[in-house]
Amino acid sequence: MASYFDELETCTADVRAAALAKVLPVQIAHAQGLPGYSGLADIDPASITTVSDLAHLPVLRKSELGEKQKTSAPFGGFTTFDASGFDHIFQSPGPLYEPGMVSHDWWRFGRFLHAVGIGKGDIIQNCFGYHLTPAGMMFENGARAVGAAVLPAGTGQTELQAQAAHSIGVTAYAGTPDYLKVILEKADELGLKLKIKTAAVSGGALFPSLRQFYADRGIACLQCYATADLGQIAFESPAMEGMIVDEGVIVEIVTPGTGDPVAEGEVGEVVVTSLNPDYPLIRFATGDMSAVMPGESPCGRTNVRIKGWMGRADQTTKIKGMFVRPEQVAALVAKHDEITRVRVIATRDGETDVMTVQIESPTGDGAAYAASVQDLLKLRGRIKVVPVGSLPKDGLLIEDQRTYD
Repeated sequence: MASYFDELETCTADVRAAALAKVLPVQIAHAQGLPGYSGLADIDPASITTVSDLAHLPVLRKSELGEKQKTSAPFGGFTTFDASGFDHIFQSPGPLYEPGMVSHDWWRFGRFLHAVGIGKGDIIQNCFGYHLTPAGMMFENGARAVGAAVLPAGTGQTELQAQAAHSIGVTAYAGTPDYLKVILEKADELGLKLKIKTAAVSGGALFPSLRQFYADRGIACLQCYATADLGQIAFESPAMEGMIVDEGVIVEIVTPGTGDPVAEGEVGEVVVTSLNPDYPLIRFATGDMSAVMPGESPCGRTNVRIKGWMGRADQTTKIKGMFVRPEQVAALVAKHDEITRVRVIATRDGETDVMTVQIESPTGDGAAYAASVQDLLKLRGRIKVVPVGSLPKDGLLIEDQRTYD
C-alpha cells in the first residue's frame, strides 16, 4: 500500500483548486507589499484565483532578479525579511543571493525524500555542497522533515566518504546522480560493504543506464527538479512516470521568451509561482524547458505532472552578427493574428549565415511578412510559409543547424 507525505498529495482537483483560490490572492497581495514587485501595483489580487489567471501577471526573470539585487542588496526587495531575518544567506553563480530558513522544511524536500522511501531509522549521506550554495541545506532540512539522520558529507574525498558510509551504516544517499557510483566503486576497491538502499538525486542527468546500475545493486534511485531560488519544484515517485509538481508551488509551461501558456503536452519554458510567504517568487522563469503530462500518476498522487528537464529555454542565437532572441520571435507571432507559430532556423551557405523564418499561416504569402521580420528580428531572411499545424511542438523558436567542421 502506497504511503504519502500528507493528505495534500492525494486530494481531488476540486479541493486543490478551492485551496488555491484562497491562498493565491493572499500571496499576490503580500508580494505587492514588497519593493521588488512594483510591476504588480495595478493588479487586483482578488482577480487572481486560478493558474490561468496568473497569465495576466508579468514574468520575473533571473536577470531582473540579479539587477535588482545590485541596487537593493542582497535580495532585491523580493523577501519579507531583510538579510538578518533569515537563518542563512546563500550565494549562487552570478552572483545571486538566496535566503534560507532551517525550520518547517522551508524548501519542501521532505515530500521528495518520503517518496524515495527515506524516513526514521535512515542515515542519509548528503553529498550536496554546503559551501555558499544551498543544495546541502535543502536536503538537510528535508531529512529533518522525515526524521532521518544526516552525514553532512559534501563533495570530494571519496575514500573518506566510502569509509564513513561503511562505518556509520549509511542507508541512503543524496547528491548528484553520478557521484554515488564513484563512492560505490571506491568501496568495492577498498573491500567495504555498504548498506545504501535508496538514493535521492538532483543537479544532473540521471541516465537510464546509471539508474539501472543502481537497481542492479539493490538501490532505488529517484530524482527531483529544484532550483536555488525556488526549492523543490517537482519530484519522481516510485511509479517513475514523469515528475509530480510539489504542493507548495504552481507550475506553468509558457512559450519561451513570453508569459503565454502553451497547450497541455506542448514543450515550453517552466514558470513557477512559489507559495512561500517568506520569499514569494511570482511567475519566476526558470529558463528550463518541460511539458505537462496528461492524467495522474499511477502512484496515487494527484497533482499535475511534468516530463522533467527537456533543455534550456534561452535559445538566443547570433545570426549575421546579430542576436535573435525568443521574445522577438514571439512578438512576430503576436503581431499577426493569422500566424499560429514561427520557427527561425540558422544555417550556413559557404561562409555566410542564412536565416530562414518558417511561418505557420493560412495566407501562403511570405512577402506579407517581410517587413515585420525585418522590423522585429532586425535581419532580412528567407521567409517560408508552411501549413498551420506543420511545425513541431517541441518548444523551439530558434533552431541553430550550423556546423563548423
